[in-house]
Amino acid sequence: MSKTEENLKEAFAGESQASMRYQAFAEKADSEGFPGAARLFRAASRAEQVHAFNHLRAMQGIRETEENLQTAVHGEAFEFKEMYPAMVKDSVADNEIEARHSFEYAMSIEMVHHKLFQKALESESENASANFYVCPTCGHTVRGKAPKKCPYCGVDGTKFMEIT
Repeated sequence: MSKTEENLKEAFAGESQASMRYQAFAEKADSEGFPGAARLFRAASRAEQVHAFNHLRAMQGIRETEENLQTAVHGEAFEFKEMYPAMVKDSVADNEIEARHSFEYAMSIEMVHHKLFQKALESESENASANFYVCPTCGHTVRGKAPKKCPYCGVDGTKFMEIT
């Protein structure tokens, strides 16, 4: 791998993390009554997304949809089969309860994502007109309509975010 390729990977990771961090900061600013700071954080988050997308494009990391779906299937499988189980084990050993819950939610939902991506790979028509709903607590993702209650964390289904 060339130095430029290494730099693009590092920059993509950094910009992606900054975008998510600023989204979290925006939510906190909103909850504390700082709407101007919240808007600034959201604007910066979106700018960091632009940077991350540009870096991903420069790495030729965006391919045809079928290949992107295959990449997603493999990535989700790695996360729930290898990455998160090791992280859960470490968090248990370290007695880090909040981290353990965060890892366990993510591990469970990555299995859901894996199935959704696999189905999309098999038949785009299943998703063509479907909306998706995401739990704001654990990230559980469903196609069609939100459940009455999240089966993973128990959040009321009315709090699910609709993704159109």
